[in-house]
Amino acid sequence: MGKTLPFAGASTSSSSSPLIFPALLSDVLNSLEESAAGVLAPAHPLLHRLKLLLLELRRRETPAPLPMHKALDSLRAVLQRSFALVKKPTGPLVSPIELIQESVQDIGRCLGLLLLAWTDAEVDVKEKMGALQKEMMSVKLDSKRGGRVEISGGEADGGEIVQDVEDVVMGIKRGEEEELRGALEVLEVLIRKRLVGEEESEGVIQALVSRLGSAKNGCRLRIIVLLRRLADTNDEYKEMMANPEALSSIVKSLARNVDESREAVALLLQLADLAKVRQRIGRVQGCIMMLVTLLNGSDPSASYDAGKLLAALSSNTQNVLLMAEAGFCVPLVQYLKEGSDMNKILMASAISRMELTDEMKADLGKEGSIEALVKMFNSGKMEAKLSALNAIRNLSCLKENNERLINSGVISNLLQVLFSVTSVLMTLREPASAILASLAKSEIILQRKDTAQQMLSLLNLSSPEIQLHLLNALNSMAGHSGAKRIRAKMKENGAMQLLVPFLFNTNDEIRIAALILLFNLSTYFADELSGQSGENYLIVMVDIISKASSEMEKAAALGIISNTPVSDKKATQLLMNANLLPLLVTLTGTISTAPSTPTRKWLLDSIATVMLRFTVPSDKKLQKVSASQGIIPCLVKLLSANSIVANSRAANSLAQLSQNTLFLSKVKSSRWFCVPPPAEKLCGVHKGLCVVKSTFCLVKAGALSPLVQILEGKEREADEAVLGALSTLLQDPIFESGSDVIEEASGVRAVIRILEVGSLKAQEKAVWMLERIFRVGAHRSKYGEAAQHLLIELAQKGDPILKPMIAKILAHLQLLEMQSSFF
Repeated sequence: MGKTLPFAGASTSSSSSPLIFPALLSDVLNSLEESAAGVLAPAHPLLHRLKLLLLELRRRETPAPLPMHKALDSLRAVLQRSFALVKKPTGPLVSPIELIQESVQDIGRCLGLLLLAWTDAEVDVKEKMGALQKEMMSVKLDSKRGGRVEISGGEADGGEIVQDVEDVVMGIKRGEEEELRGALEVLEVLIRKRLVGEEESEGVIQALVSRLGSAKNGCRLRIIVLLRRLADTNDEYKEMMANPEALSSIVKSLARNVDESREAVALLLQLADLAKVRQRIGRVQGCIMMLVTLLNGSDPSASYDAGKLLAALSSNTQNVLLMAEAGFCVPLVQYLKEGSDMNKILMASAISRMELTDEMKADLGKEGSIEALVKMFNSGKMEAKLSALNAIRNLSCLKENNERLINSGVISNLLQVLFSVTSVLMTLREPASAILASLAKSEIILQRKDTAQQMLSLLNLSSPEIQLHLLNALNSMAGHSGAKRIRAKMKENGAMQLLVPFLFNTNDEIRIAALILLFNLSTYFADELSGQSGENYLIVMVDIISKASSEMEKAAALGIISNTPVSDKKATQLLMNANLLPLLVTLTGTISTAPSTPTRKWLLDSIATVMLRFTVPSDKKLQKVSASQGIIPCLVKLLSANSIVANSRAANSLAQLSQNTLFLSKVKSSRWFCVPPPAEKLCGVHKGLCVVKSTFCLVKAGALSPLVQILEGKEREADEAVLGALSTLLQDPIFESGSDVIEEASGVRAVIRILEVGSLKAQEKAVWMLERIFRVGAHRSKYGEAAQHLLIELAQKGDPILKPMIAKILAHLQLLEMQSSFF
């Protein structure tokens, strides 16, 4: 949008009272057009050039200095004096021609003042203005052929015209392109010399109009220019030019090259002086769309004329709607503010129906539509309220508009509608709740202290459609980073207990929205959920996970379970008895190979979080049951999932399992044989019989490669968990064999890399691991040089907590005595 037009029918006063700069410049441009079309018509070419220069001035962004104001004010005064020329009595020594010449020279003097005042003008603009000023100051006008006036030095030299008008008309109608061009050149001279009489003008105009659609570029432009000159003569000529076919041809020229589009829009603006022609222009297909394009285009003259024409066309409400659909919403908003009640309803209804882009919504908001619509909703009759509410609903999808709506105080009125039991207001409740759901996406809504509590109290009193909007609104509010107080209030008002019945709702959308809200609240108040709802809610969640077809529903239910504290052993046993773990193993196999989506990522994160409770190292019996149900291959799959959160939590679970592997893999002597098992059956790390389901060995599970790949990746959030898992292979009895298998999986270089890119805690774990790995001579010789410069730099610039362990490593590398005080 960006351009502002006067409301249709607004006055453009030319009084001498002081005006702000933009208004003064518009006044000068209006006066210039009137003069060029009227008493100063002989100087039209010069005045048109002046108009283009003034339009350049209009584009300046810096404030105008006082001398520029004065220069423009003088120019306005000269133009206004020119209107009196035709009425001024002239004696034998002063002719009308001399008065016109004097006015043009006065304009030139004002142009000189403007040139001095416009200090920041571009060089080419100054050159054009200087040249025009000289021409105006030296202009000479001649009277020829019965007192008609023309500018000396023009294209016509006053010679005889050999062709009459009828010959020219025939050449225009029937001539080929070359003959047409010649005929148009002759006609241009005839029109300028005013040799086309009224009795001939109809034939000339018909010929030009009929040829406009078929002529080629250069000739088409010249035809439009000639039609403009004829249109200046009288309104009857404009009527002749304004048949539907001609208007359609002119409108097509709006989309052509810069010169042609500029002349075409100027011609349409002239024709629009007639009310009935304005109606026809607005009905030409694509016209308004192209005018809006020109308005927002780079050519100042075409933009200015397109703006004036759009303002003229905005007297018709249908045109205004077409302008809005084209992205120019200023007239529509003006009707919303100033129009009749019926027109306001019409415009609001249009906004509610239109498919608005975000840019259009933003423009409507900036122009003041929000305030106008809220006023309609607050004080209008029922039809106005409904149309305003539906329009607000369409605009409320944009964040900036939401902030305007909240600041307008509309929320209290929306809630008032929702609490109302008056039947006449029932139709307003659904759009009101939908708007609240949109407004809740803005964090500003948290400033309205009681809004969430009021929505909660409405949940059980509303229809399903309204319930869904309210649940979505509460979800948005609970999810804001600054919503700590709101969430606490919701908990105090029994929100969790209130939501549990919605988990059995037959409406899928309502059930999922309630689940997501329960998840949001359980993230902060997990203990209260079991306290208010009892542990049976966990059985409900498992039932949803097993039966729901929606991934979103499964993810929300699983998210609620993941928020239940791991320390709650009773909940863990209940979930085991409900066979949740086999469900999760199956679900992981299904979604880990499917294309990644935000919902699937949420599912994987929640699965990995829940699995932490089934692998706590203090409960070996629980670990064995979990392993027997397939948790370890599932965790290895999660290491390769497209979610760093799932990677991290899966690594933590594997670390918890691997902590007990050393004790579970001890070789027991056979009761019947004294011969130990063959060496090839023993685990290379733990030196015992390792079976994934019974000893949870990382090596046998194939976890080393995906763990190392995470360390080699770009994301760092899982480093600490991965290093924790790998470090279980470096416990005292097995650190040599453990470091060998880590090296075989390319893990040593990955661990060294963490010294450079990892967090402090990750660096601490990496240093601990390297101290153990570099106890082995082969690893010292292969990787010592690569690690030593990073270790020294980390010792000098890193956290002091790392220095003692780094000293040990450097001693292993024979760069430092074990008891050195270097650090």
